Amino acid sequence: MIAALLALHLINGPVPVVIYSVGAALFAVLMISRRWRAWLPVAISVIVAGFFVGLIVCWILGDLLNLFGVTLSFASRAWFAVAVAGLGLGIARGIFERRRLTVIGSFGAVSLLLVGLIGLNADLGEFPNLGNALGVGAYRQLALPASRVHTTIAPAVTQPMPTAGRIGTVDIPGTVSHFSARPAIVYLPPAALLPHPVALPVIVMLSGQPGGPSDLFIKGQMQSTLDAYARAHNGLAPIVVDADQLGAPAYNPMCLDSPLGNAATYLTVDVPNWIKSHLTVRAGAANWAIGGFSEGGTCAIQLGSSYPGIYGAIVDISGEVAPFRGSVQNTIAVAFHGSLAAYRAAIPANIQRAHGTYTSSYALFGIGGSDLRYGAGLRATERTAAAHGMQTQLFVSPGTAHDWRTVAYALNQSIPVISSHWGLNG
Repeated sequence: MIAALLALHLINGPVPVVIYSVGAALFAVLMISRRWRAWLPVAISVIVAGFFVGLIVCWILGDLLNLFGVTLSFASRAWFAVAVAGLGLGIARGIFERRRLTVIGSFGAVSLLLVGLIGLNADLGEFPNLGNALGVGAYRQLALPASRVHTTIAPAVTQPMPTAGRIGTVDIPGTVSHFSARPAIVYLPPAALLPHPVALPVIVMLSGQPGGPSDLFIKGQMQSTLDAYARAHNGLAPIVVDADQLGAPAYNPMCLDSPLGNAATYLTVDVPNWIKSHLTVRAGAANWAIGGFSEGGTCAIQLGSSYPGIYGAIVDISGEVAPFRGSVQNTIAVAFHGSLAAYRAAIPANIQRAHGTYTSSYALFGIGGSDLRYGAGLRATERTAAAHGMQTQLFVSPGTAHDWRTVAYALNQSIPVISSHWGLNG
């Protein structure tokens, strides 16, 4: 019963429909009054005022103070304004009726607040189900396959194929880097779970900041995308290792080796070494990719450009054009010992210029069509990568911004493309 409740979908399915329906019904109840001539002007005024207060709060927090680090979409602003207006309407009705209908007013306020929050969540894609919203349902420790004696790219017909991949947490120590990382999340497709597993390509994925390794699977729906591809291609899909490049949810060492920690060495030495010694993967940079969302996307283009001999492919979803921690001045001070030249050298476009022509790098980019803050920069990053010889492709998610709907769309587009690039066609 508890598991079923935690699995209830908050973006699609019956829960949003019920909340919207109850909200609409209670809105109608709140608008009806025996003293309707006196109440109607008050109600309309409260709704309009609450809506504009919600928009103003979004502007102050999102645009003026930049607390979210992204530009909120019009839909997100509108849903938040609906929540504020609905809350105000319920409170006003209780006051207007002199507490005779406080129960209805309270239920109406809560219901309309939920309508706005459910709509906001649907636009952002932040919490796919109730368990995600409550912060429960974490992954368990992953049981790795006992055998690493692998077969060819085509699974033997005598080996029964699992119907879905396996996912869980693993500890990847910072043996060389001494970087203190949280447990990683590893996805093994069905072909990796056979008694004689298939040697597969690998994608090292990175979350945004703030965030953690499970975000791309839970909020970005990555496992369902990988499983769907595997089902259509005889159990074949990339192995995915979602490593921790942050160390803590809000900490941002920017995938560099700096006073903030040796995150670059962790991702280019410790993580690859662990993968090679624990998983059945193909050798060579041509079979390895690094990817991520937001700060993780910035890391992907940084490291993919700097270490093409380790990561021959890149998946950059809504990444920035340069490492960034609060401000450019703070970034230079805390990570580059105050050196502007060192900071400039770490910008992906400058890394590519210093490297010259890339002969075999493959880069996929994803961005929300309504992402006003990072859209232009991501497009510029893609053009620069292509100008330096990378084979590139850009995916634009229609009507989304810097949110998890963009991530889900980009993963749904890029995983089949990169899998086909690696020959995982079943």
